[in-house]
Amino acid sequence: MAATPIGTVDRYFPTGVTKYYWIPDILDPENPTRAELDAGIDLSPQIAEVDGFTVSSDEIEVPDINSRFTSKIGGRISADDSSLVMYANRNGVDVRAILPRGETGFVGRLGGGDVAAYKMDIFPVTVISLSKAFGTDDEAAQITVQFSVSSEPIEDVAIPT
Repeated sequence: MAATPIGTVDRYFPTGVTKYYWIPDILDPENPTRAELDAGIDLSPQIAEVDGFTVSSDEIEVPDINSRFTSKIGGRISADDSSLVMYANRNGVDVRAILPRGETGFVGRLGGGDVAAYKMDIFPVTVISLSKAFGTDDEAAQITVQFSVSSEPIEDVAIPT
């Protein structure tokens, strides 16, 4: 008898589908409401790059005197350094007006788009820096918004209707 194979999935290319929302307030991040999402701002049209917004866990070695093998168990959970690279506007009216340094709220990542019952991740964050890149290379002016993830992200929450 063979193991049951994993079910098939609808594979997709996330560019053009994934949404990143800035959500100022969520009363219960494990159960966001449609009104809370709608009160947010869709940052996606101005995002050039995304870094981080992932969760990882440390490992703790647990040696046993009866074995030469060193086992490991899961340890502390943390969020990787996270940032969004956004396009800058010549007149300065851009993401800086929405996300000034010190602003707290939530970044919602809707991997399959804003579709009811699909899954999203919610990162409680504080904006810690806005770095401006106005170089001379052949690229648009950009602002890197760096976030500090302030508490454990809520993963795989159903998007409300």
